[in-house]
Amino acid sequence: MRIAVLTETDVVEPRVSATPETVKKYKTLGADVVVQSGAGVRAGVPDAEFEAAGASIAKDAKSAAKDADVVLKVRRPTEAELKAFKPGALVIAIMDPYGQEAALKALAEAKVAAFSMELMPRITRAQVMDVLSSQANLAGYRAVIDAVAEYGRAMPMMMTAAGTVPAARVFIMGAGVAGLQAIATARRLGAVVTATDVRPAAKEQVESLGAKFIAVEDDEFKQAETAGGYAKEMSAEYRAKQAALVAAHIAKQDIVITTALIPGRPAPKLVTREMVESMKPGSVLVDLAVERGGNVELAKAGEVVDHNGVKIVGHLNVPGRLAATASSLYAKNLYAFVETLIDKETKALAVKWDDELVKATCLTHDGAIVHSAFQPTI
Repeated sequence: MRIAVLTETDVVEPRVSATPETVKKYKTLGADVVVQSGAGVRAGVPDAEFEAAGASIAKDAKSAAKDADVVLKVRRPTEAELKAFKPGALVIAIMDPYGQEAALKALAEAKVAAFSMELMPRITRAQVMDVLSSQANLAGYRAVIDAVAEYGRAMPMMMTAAGTVPAARVFIMGAGVAGLQAIATARRLGAVVTATDVRPAAKEQVESLGAKFIAVEDDEFKQAETAGGYAKEMSAEYRAKQAALVAAHIAKQDIVITTALIPGRPAPKLVTREMVESMKPGSVLVDLAVERGGNVELAKAGEVVDHNGVKIVGHLNVPGRLAATASSLYAKNLYAFVETLIDKETKALAVKWDDELVKATCLTHDGAIVHSAFQPTI
């Protein structure tokens, strides 16, 4: 059994899909691990550390992927990369499958079994494989750090002989994994924190972290959560009421961090141009959904926009801004999943195609797109 770890081709992706720690674990499962030279460099892992853990180093992607039974990546492989994969190989990555019909077709035509880690069901046995949570947690933390870097003032209240410095007011929009970590981080830095979310369960979580919850708590709000724990899309009427409440609140904030995403849909617009313009110069907004269209109307992907003195931060791949930590967690997520695909006795791949984890994440198999959510439309 051969496992390949490839270098990411996207210039904004510094993460790597394995670490020396997980290489050692794969070796105990009976796998030969081949790492493409330089795969871990931008995440702080030189080739020598992979070699010390028992991996062999391949000079390029083609050499690394040659005869590999399992290919590990952070992002979906390109069509050029797929040419090096043998038919039947398991390709495991964050596939970003929504709206990517051509890419899914290419995966099917390459006859690989493609697994999308972000589709992992949110059930107890899969918690350790939850890449969305592991990476969003870091994104929430980094969003606060990025906000502080752009904010030209102190975060905590400081009482000095020269006078008192007021605490910064931070508003977190969306209290999922990223939002809750942002709340905790901003609180640790001494800010006065408020937060909002459309899910009723979020109120208790927000308050448990010491923040104040801001929302229109009507009957629709009480029903606003899917069985899987995701936010539902709200009605136009509710959005209007919530927007009015939020608009008045945002005008008083120093830092606003938006984290709202709906799987398979464009990011909902939460902060309008008018809201941005109501904020005082020196304020900062961080849009964690900028790669999905953004929660903030004036945000631009990959840029820090200055609008009338208000900075709107739209960094790409925010978890990747903590590449070493993000890679460590992501690699553990992958290992936990791959371990379920291997027979411990024979030390060979033994995929149970009817397993709920496999069925939830498998996009393509035997030359066809097999996931029910991504069937081609005629």
